Order: sequence, then C-alpha cells, then structure tokens
Amino acid sequence: MQIEFKIKLNSSLFHRDPDGTEIGKKIITHSIKLISEIGYEQFTFKKLAAIIPTTEATVYRYFENKHKLLIYLIDYYWAFIRYQVLFNINNLQSPKDKIRTIIDLLVWEDNANSFSTDIDQKALYYIAIAEGSKTFLSKEVDHLNKNQVFVPYKELCELIASVFKEYNPEYQFANSLASTLVETSHFQYFFMHHLPRLCDFTDKKDPKVIEEFLETMVFGALDNR
Repeated sequence: MQIEFKIKLNSSLFHRDPDGTEIGKKIITHSIKLISEIGYEQFTFKKLAAIIPTTEATVYRYFENKHKLLIYLIDYYWAFIRYQVLFNINNLQSPKDKIRTIIDLLVWEDNANSFSTDIDQKALYYIAIAEGSKTFLSKEVDHLNKNQVFVPYKELCELIASVFKEYNPEYQFANSLASTLVETSHFQYFFMHHLPRLCDFTDKKDPKVIEEFLETMVFGALDNR
C-alpha cells in the first residue's frame, strides 16, 4: 500500500506556488532532474526552460532565483524525511530501535517505496547530499532564517533530538547531536563516492557501513554519561 505525501512549503520561497499548476509541477520535476545531472552551479533557468519546454520568463514567475528554488527542493526533502521518520517509528517502543530506524532513513537508498510522490526521490536525495548545505551557507542566511525558510530542517532535527532525549534524558547536547547526525550522514556518503581518503567506506562503497559508523557515533555520545 502506498501512502500519498503532500506538503505546503514556505510561501516566501516562491512568487507562485508551483504545486498549484501543471507548469509549476514541471518546473519542480525537471529542476530535480537537471540539477542532479549537471549540478547546481551549472544549472540555470534558461537551461531548465529549454527542457520543460517553456520560457525562461515563465520560470521567473514562479521563483525569484535559483537559490530559492534550491531551498524549496531541499525543504521538500527534509519534510519528506521527517514524514518518513514519523511513519516508521510510530509503532516502535524502544528508543534504540527508533534511533537505528532514523539512521537507516537518513542514509537513504530505497526507503521511499511506500510513499507516493510526483518527484524522483532518489535524484532529490543526491541533490540534498551534494547541494543541501548551499541553502544555508550563504550571506543571506540570517534574512532567510527570519522568513522561517529552514523550518523543515529544524523540525526534522528537533524530532531526532526528542528521540535522543527519550533514549537518554540526561544528555545535554541532543540538538547538536541531531544536526551533526543529519549532516554527517550526507557528508560521509559524499566522501565515500568522491573523497575516499576522508572516510573508511571506500572498499565496498556500502551505505550500510555508513549506518554502522553513525550508530557508533550516536550511541557512543548518548551512552557517555
């Protein structure tokens, strides 16, 4: 059984909600495809318009610039992962099992089979890994933060932190550990494929080994009373 996933994102990210029109939906699906193929730096609205096909002006009627489009895509990804986490830990009683499930979902390979969306989830995952940090590592971060555009990321980290506190109520750094876990899950996957001397997973390139490392990191911190 597939579960339909729908979400409304921060309206300050767009001039017109892309989820409300067919051309808007094409902008999202084709931008995911194009960014995953050529990267954020080489991505332009002109190239996007050519493959939809539509006019560049039409794309600008939805998004002010490609940075806000990227934030929109990454916000969607964080909201999607949070939804998966909530769904998968709902019936788990053990905080330890919940943490292991969260780690498995963060190191994403084939965890979205039960969810129905209109987007290429695997391509979006790869974009989140390679381009996600560009959403907040910018000079505009404080202004963007005032507009609450990073709420989906914060809510995911807060959810993970709450499970850490459930496991060890006395642990003082649950929020820091949660954000570290999320970012590390992406960095180590990227290193495994592109900068192998920065990790220990290059022989098999097996994401499950990354999960083992992340479990060691998380439980090592939480059990260190």
